[in-house]
Amino acid sequence: MVTAQTPTNIAVIKYWGKRDETLILPVNDSISVTLDPAHLCTTTTVAVSPSFDQDRMWLNGKEISLSGGRYQNCLREIRARACDVQDEEKGIKIAKKDWEKLHVHVASYNNFPTAAGLASSAAGFACLVFALAKLMNAKEDNSELSAIARQGSGSACRSLFGGFVKWNMGKAEDGSDSLAVQLVDEKHWDELVIIIAVVSSRQKETSSTTGMRDSVETSLLLEHRAKEVVPKRTKQMEEAIKNRDFGSFAQLACADSNQFHAVCLDTCPPIFYMNDTSHRQDNQLC
Repeated sequence: MVTAQTPTNIAVIKYWGKRDETLILPVNDSISVTLDPAHLCTTTTVAVSPSFDQDRMWLNGKEISLSGGRYQNCLREIRARACDVQDEEKGIKIAKKDWEKLHVHVASYNNFPTAAGLASSAAGFACLVFALAKLMNAKEDNSELSAIARQGSGSACRSLFGGFVKWNMGKAEDGSDSLAVQLVDEKHWDELVIIIAVVSSRQKETSSTTGMRDSVETSLLLEHRAKEVVPKRTKQMEEAIKNRDFGSFAQLACADSNQFHAVCLDTCPPIFYMNDTSHRQDNQLC
């Protein structure tokens, strides 16, 4: 049994749109800040036993299906990288070849609203992959694990690091170079404070997966954003973070957020992720 805890992350240069739905390969790079796990995180416990007859998972105390492709992709990728596990004190010995036959039980809990726009799937899949890797003694580093977490939820790849993280979109068709790297650690800008105001804990009316697919298919603004705007903005954001330039950082983050919502409105049918309260707060900030 292994328990892990992974924080959520908030993108300051947004990921929106996939060029490959199965591998979850984005149409542009993105940058995020990882939040303090003491306040917003997922805690996941994974266990293995020869008495388990199937893989099972519980999220916030309610059993959910693991039959979906995203869960299966993560399980398959980690099992393929599993190594021998031996603990003489506990009398545990599992050979690499045995992992294909053994089933796991997963219990995951979010200490913040799920599917309400706070990247619960990012923290959830990052925690699942990290915990499974520890359980099965996989030797990959966090960047390599991020390429697996990405196949569960794109933003999950960024939650395997603290501080500021960049998700490189990559160029390879197999997604091997689409992974996360840490730009700076959590101590680089430790006077920066992130305030999360939850104006609604209701589940989003349009899932990110559906919204992105519709935007890729119908929004001309998304195409312009990915090709022209984000590459320049990403470099500017990296400089702002490196120099701890809050003025530039805030301006870039607000501009990117506004453009993201503009892409949503440019989508057919339009997508609305902001409510009246968030509109009022956004107007005050910008």
